[in-house]
Amino acid sequence: MRPERRDIPATTIGKTAFEWGAKTFVMGVVNVTPDSFSGDGIGSDVDAAVDLAVRMQAHGADIVDVGGESTRPPGLYADAAPITVEEELARVLPVIRALAQAVDIPISVDTYKARVAEMALEAGASFINDIWGFRRDPDMARVAADSGVPVVLMHNQDHTRYRDVVPDVVDELRRITESAVAAGVERENIIIDPGMGFGKTAQHNLEILRRLDEFRTLGQPILIGMSRKSTIGYVLELPVGDRVEGDAATVALSIANGADIVRVHDVKQMARVAKMSDAIVRGWAGER
Repeated sequence: MRPERRDIPATTIGKTAFEWGAKTFVMGVVNVTPDSFSGDGIGSDVDAAVDLAVRMQAHGADIVDVGGESTRPPGLYADAAPITVEEELARVLPVIRALAQAVDIPISVDTYKARVAEMALEAGASFINDIWGFRRDPDMARVAADSGVPVVLMHNQDHTRYRDVVPDVVDELRRITESAVAAGVERENIIIDPGMGFGKTAQHNLEILRRLDEFRTLGQPILIGMSRKSTIGYVLELPVGDRVEGDAATVALSIANGADIVRVHDVKQMARVAKMSDAIVRGWAGER
């Protein structure tokens, strides 16, 4: 059983204090894209996005993460080319405004563009999830520092070459964390994400999950997003819509090895997996 995470200061996201170590927090994915790799893109249907987020909250999500641009590699998917800032804003802002009135849990915006992040925060988001760790848009750090909101800094790169994947990713996450702090982002507002599937092979992803406890040396909360990823498809030889058991295994073992947040599509099932895993890893207050 791994040690508790209560040595890490709580992070306030929106109106909620996230006490690291008390439980594993569940982030539900709301993709307002027509080309999501996971097959769950809602497109421009605001009502469908609200309905999904409301159900996620009811099923135990602690955060909903709204993304307007597919993160599928453009080289592998012809319809996954980057979109403009204007296109991304047109997708995410109506949904975030509607969700701000419909759910009580914090809303995260999944973007690496400073203008999108800034306007999403004005629309009701209270959390930035940047898959490039502030390295694609140099103005992102300013937006995060000025707004004072928490951020996810994810490891990402354009290739899969490493000397040793775990220490290499740890070192880069340390560098981008320190860079964000130097730019004015509060350290207690930084959550790190090893970036499963981003610039990594399936073997790299599995090794990171096996050695996830090594990321604890960074002293920041850890987010893991393996939901429906291709690694699960390769191992189980299953299509993207039939990977829930593989997702469950990665959630349970991520929690056992140190994850503080799990980012998932199937909130109902994964919230149950997280609750059961927490009972084993963190302890259970029940008496039976």
